[in-house]
Amino acid sequence: MSSDRTMVLLVEDDQNIVDLVRSNLIARDHDVTVSKDGSDAVRLLASAEPDVVILDLMLPGTDGFELCREIRERSSVGIVVLSARRGETDKVRALNLGADDYMTKPFGVEELLARINATLRRSRPGPTEPPELTLVTVGDVEIDLEARKVTKGGSLVHLTPTEFSLLREFATNPGVLLTHATLLRRVWGPGYETQTEYTRVYVARLRSKLEDPDGPSMFITEPRSGYRFTTS
Repeated sequence: MSSDRTMVLLVEDDQNIVDLVRSNLIARDHDVTVSKDGSDAVRLLASAEPDVVILDLMLPGTDGFELCREIRERSSVGIVVLSARRGETDKVRALNLGADDYMTKPFGVEELLARINATLRRSRPGPTEPPELTLVTVGDVEIDLEARKVTKGGSLVHLTPTEFSLLREFATNPGVLLTHATLLRRVWGPGYETQTEYTRVYVARLRSKLEDPDGPSMFITEPRSGYRFTTS
């Protein structure tokens, strides 16, 4: 596999969807490995080393939500859920378990490709100008923006690429009101501006990893607007 190709792990039991997605991904310089029922998805996660996982939640004999949780516990790989489950609670549950994005069936191939590329941009950021501020400290939390590393009390905090991208927006804009639409556009990309459940879930994930239960909040909620990041 050449270095400019990406590996996609497609976890899907519908052969028509497998054929459609695989042919379109291969045509756009992606390599594809398929797990038809999810039973071998964790093994393929280790052997194929995918850059992105496309995960159907309704798999025969496998709990798609549980599989999402297991993949996230084992890897920071991008996870795009592709599911017939259209309920808001299903979407929030998948995001809480570590999914980076959530699409419902039926879907457009071009939109799926765009979402895969958006996920890849977060996990493989291109060269950028070095940030003016490279180290942000909030209490016992240190955010190294250049090394993309976060520690709390001296211990490394594991963040997914999406979590770090969101934290970067906060850390480089202390005290500034960042609206849901602004965060969604900057972190997930154009077209996500109305997906406010994404920001709510991911801010909650950052809070659980970085804040002390009895300590001050780093992320101040502005009702119906967005959030402010405080360093004091």
